[in-house]
Amino acid sequence: MEKRILFPKLGGFVHGGDYNPDQWLDRPDILEEDVRLMKKAGINSVTLGVFSWAAYEPAEGEFCFEWMEEIIDNLYKNGIYTVLSTPSGARPAWLDEKYPEAMRVDNRGVRNHHGVRHNHCMTSPEYRAKVAVIDRRLAERFGSHPGVIMYHISNEFGGECYCPHCIKKFREYLGEKFDHDIEKLNKAWWTSFWSHHYNSFEQIEPPFANGEVSVMGLNLEWRRFTTWSTDDFMRFEIDTLRSVTPEVPVTANFMQMFGGLDYRRMAPHIDVVSWDNYPTFHNDKETLPETFAETAFHHAMMRSLKRDVPFMMMESAPGLVNWHRVNKLKRPGIHRLACLQAVASGSDSVQYFQWRKGRGSYEQFHGAVVDHSGADDTRVFREVAEVGELLKRLAPAAGTTVQSRAAILFDWDNRWAIWDVKALAQETKNYEKVCVDIWKEFLKLGIDMDVVGSDENLNRYGVVVAPMLYMLSPRAAANLKSFVERGGQLLATYFTGYVDENQLCFQGGFPGEGLKELFGIVSEEIDSFYPSDRNGVALKDGSRWEVRDYAEILKVADAEVLGVYTDDFYAGGAALTCKRTEKEGLRGAAYYMAARTEASAMRPLFERLLADAGIAVKRLPEGVEYHVRTGEEGVYEFYLNCTPEPVTVEDVKGVDLVTGNAVGGSLELGGYGAAVIKGA
Repeated sequence: MEKRILFPKLGGFVHGGDYNPDQWLDRPDILEEDVRLMKKAGINSVTLGVFSWAAYEPAEGEFCFEWMEEIIDNLYKNGIYTVLSTPSGARPAWLDEKYPEAMRVDNRGVRNHHGVRHNHCMTSPEYRAKVAVIDRRLAERFGSHPGVIMYHISNEFGGECYCPHCIKKFREYLGEKFDHDIEKLNKAWWTSFWSHHYNSFEQIEPPFANGEVSVMGLNLEWRRFTTWSTDDFMRFEIDTLRSVTPEVPVTANFMQMFGGLDYRRMAPHIDVVSWDNYPTFHNDKETLPETFAETAFHHAMMRSLKRDVPFMMMESAPGLVNWHRVNKLKRPGIHRLACLQAVASGSDSVQYFQWRKGRGSYEQFHGAVVDHSGADDTRVFREVAEVGELLKRLAPAAGTTVQSRAAILFDWDNRWAIWDVKALAQETKNYEKVCVDIWKEFLKLGIDMDVVGSDENLNRYGVVVAPMLYMLSPRAAANLKSFVERGGQLLATYFTGYVDENQLCFQGGFPGEGLKELFGIVSEEIDSFYPSDRNGVALKDGSRWEVRDYAEILKVADAEVLGVYTDDFYAGGAALTCKRTEKEGLRGAAYYMAARTEASAMRPLFERLLADAGIAVKRLPEGVEYHVRTGEEGVYEFYLNCTPEPVTVEDVKGVDLVTGNAVGGSLELGGYGAAVIKGA
């Protein structure tokens, strides 16, 4: 597998973070000390200018770039490269004072005041014009600087705007989607219900809080439009920069499983996917290995947006976070382990927010490499420096990628549709949790699954799990059928294939789009449980799974019944089925799990799917993660002990890049220990 080195100038992994020198321009001694400390910590890159618009342009048309030029020059002379951000994520006060239409209108129709971040309208011509000016000036001044290796577009996109500009653009968007035929929209949205019929696109408003919120198609398209509008703004910024410096790559920092934007629609327009990683370590609702496993899922989601290119962990907290419900310190050893997990999952960077703590305002206590003390002998600084040294030892792994043969399907618009549907039990839909819990069980088997969209090409996979695929497009259905015909092992669950892309129910029984034939079943009813309700599934091997929350009642056509319900009026009815197919010597299987059970109970089923696909599992001690990165020179196996107790992993051979020692069978890992084994 050919390597995809992101930044050849760095010779390995990126190690750095957000740096805000404009907060310290009156302290040249601190700016000088920052460079010394960066070199000591092994920092080779910093992100500059994320929130520097007011320093760049203190008044409209008055530009001041000299201070930034001095910073970039000095960093470069000291071997530290720059990721240069566009400052559109937070505007100066003069802009909002002169161009109030640049500020967002909320879902009550009230225009925001100046303040916070991302309080800007994505469609505002005035705002776009000002962004274009500052972006072009930055590209012209710094884009060809040898120390600038990447552009960072804005910061953590998110939010909606209900202003007249956005309403107009929304109507145009709908007109394009429905061929400027209002009756086509009426049919797709089923507007005959409750007399919601529209006579023209000009009558359509977004789902205001005090307006129309009962048309599912409207709610869904508004969310899709918000992604479209945000993506359009991001591409506008990218196009402005590329018109000056087309050779400089771009990224935009995403936010794990953020609900407001479909990142899968935005990822194709950036060169490298990056994201901001802030787990709630040491919380009181789950174990530390569970927190790590959920974080690994988020890494996998970001990795899967561009599957053959390393991603970047653009932000993480080297110490505490300042905006969690409880801002807990990372215990000793956790920072190192979390950084290695990012690398193991396919990241070619370990970056922090932030380099130095600011003295005041909202993030004054947010974790940083350099604390208010300014000292280099703090626990956090030492751990960051340790990571810097470790990344140098792991440099040969940079540019390699995770090549998984198993995937789980996760769609943002399916998620939005489930949020909105007025069925099931409203408090236990938990689509996201179901996906994460299943993914975690595969991780425990040493399988680092990709997280992909239902309409993506599945040719590279042997096992695909499709939890709660409520919204089903024709392309997604064709994908699944083709996957099984090619010998793939498919597992779907309850609540699959109920509605089309407009949230109109399929006729003729669920699941729709030909999946009844694929699975050999019809779902006739779905039962929602109160918390006290219980049922069970009795399997052929004598085991029993407890059922909670949901149970579909199936009519079996030509599938094999592997498990039946034990209780209620549908006792003895099919709960787990399998329909096998054979085509041109390829043996595929379509499993259907009609009820919700604990993902851990289903592990034997997951193992069966993997075995039938010829995918080997890895037997691991409890709490140990296993990830593999592959390059043209071989594989790098990462073993991460997410527990405080020492463990032994068997059948490990190669050289540990962490210690430099050869391993010939048994690998000993201390509490929170890690190893990176270079194999053939």
